[in-house]
Amino acid sequence: MDGTGAAGGPARTGGGVLLDVGPLSGRPGIRASGEINVSTRLSWENALTELSRQHTDVSYVELSAVRFVDVAGVAALAVTAMNLPVGRVVVERPPPQLPRVLELFWPSLHRIEVAPR
Repeated sequence: MDGTGAAGGPARTGGGVLLDVGPLSGRPGIRASGEINVSTRLSWENALTELSRQHTDVSYVELSAVRFVDVAGVAALAVTAMNLPVGRVVVERPPPQLPRVLELFWPSLHRIEVAPR
């Protein structure tokens, strides 16, 4: 793989898999594991694009296995939520920096609901 990762597939670098994103079973959404950073951003953005294509009312993003998300990764999530025609995104068990970045840059973004760890 070239390091970009396809939607639903792992993003790899010379050190191995850094981010794996796939569908949730039994409900609409995605689950991710690893890190969301400059090396894995394209894979994350591809997964969010696919999430928005399949979105109807509520989409879930399960992040309990994500160790780190950078500001640009949070921004991609926020932009995805803002561009949805209806509904919201429920982010479950994100790393601690994600809700802090959302509160700092998008304090009135009601299309994202964060369910803490």
